[in-house]
Amino acid sequence: MFARIVFWGGATALAWTHVGYPLAAAAAARLRPRPVRRGDGEPSVSVIVAAHDEEDVIERRVDNLLQLDYPAGKLEVVVASDASEDRTDELVEAIAARDSRVRLIKAPRGGKVAAQNLAVRETGSEILAFSDANATWPPDSLRKLVRSFADPDVAYVTGRATYADADGTNREGAYWAFELWLREQESQLGSVTGGNGPIYAVRREDYVDVDPRFGHDLALPYLMVQRGRRAVYEPEAISVEKPSRDLEDEYRRKVRMFEHCWLITLRGGMLRDVDRVYLVELLSHRVLRYGTGLLHLGVLAANVALLGRRRVYDVALAKQAAVLALAMAGRQGIRAPGAALAYYYVLVTWATVVSLAGYLRHGVPAVWEKAEGTR
Repeated sequence: MFARIVFWGGATALAWTHVGYPLAAAAAARLRPRPVRRGDGEPSVSVIVAAHDEEDVIERRVDNLLQLDYPAGKLEVVVASDASEDRTDELVEAIAARDSRVRLIKAPRGGKVAAQNLAVRETGSEILAFSDANATWPPDSLRKLVRSFADPDVAYVTGRATYADADGTNREGAYWAFELWLREQESQLGSVTGGNGPIYAVRREDYVDVDPRFGHDLALPYLMVQRGRRAVYEPEAISVEKPSRDLEDEYRRKVRMFEHCWLITLRGGMLRDVDRVYLVELLSHRVLRYGTGLLHLGVLAANVALLGRRRVYDVALAKQAAVLALAMAGRQGIRAPGAALAYYYVLVTWATVVSLAGYLRHGVPAVWEKAEGTR
């Protein structure tokens, strides 16, 4: 009896988070949409770029931001250097000497969020925009990003983070296209459950300092909703960056990222003080998604215990074995249809388990290291 409960409960949860919830969110977004009132205003903006040892890309990033189609008198670019030990500070100071819109803020080593918090306290613009050091924005991205702040209910806007083609085996792009589509459905319903680090903005009066271990991408959207505000998605505000070269690099990045996600999910109070619709979004898109690895392990173990009881269990085990075999083919570089995507799914799903074990064993550090191959 227990094995059947674990099997069917786990299988139902997996089907819901991967298929049922996205379809339900899309249907609900069409039945009861909450449009965002956009405007063409030009509020003052501070674009904050947190950087730690980014000498390879920081000049390109700052120059790209200075070329944005936005009034020069209402834009400043702030590089928050998290105790960089390379030439990052020197390069930014050289640009600042030529262009008064650029500022360098030196922060003690404390991690990305700590550097961002410090930079926010030292700026005075109406809108705080954030980006990564390895990202590139098209000229109209900032204008598209801030137009949703014409809606007084909107406190947070995340843009569309896109990836250039990977040099190696990474298949993040296929998953990411689906993830962005789902965020669009959530935004139309009311608020997104997660943001995109390379491009997002917050109204200054709504900004809150978060635990440096949390990160803005997951924490800020639900914190805005808990305060009666909206966190929305703007698909026309685009950022482009280079993904991790290979799936193995992406796996290590996912493990680090999921450790922070587990911390926020278990300790961040994300399920408190939200309406029922947003609570369903959080449970379906975040809690169940992070628990995917545990759910798969439970279903597999229960399936083995139920083998031979009924044909449905035999077929289910055969299908799980087939996916694992396809993933192994992807790992070996065999060009079988769906092999690379299966390997990506299995690797990322396993990362949710490894990250939980890491979080429980040693906690989550506030400092971060840039992913290899993304610069």
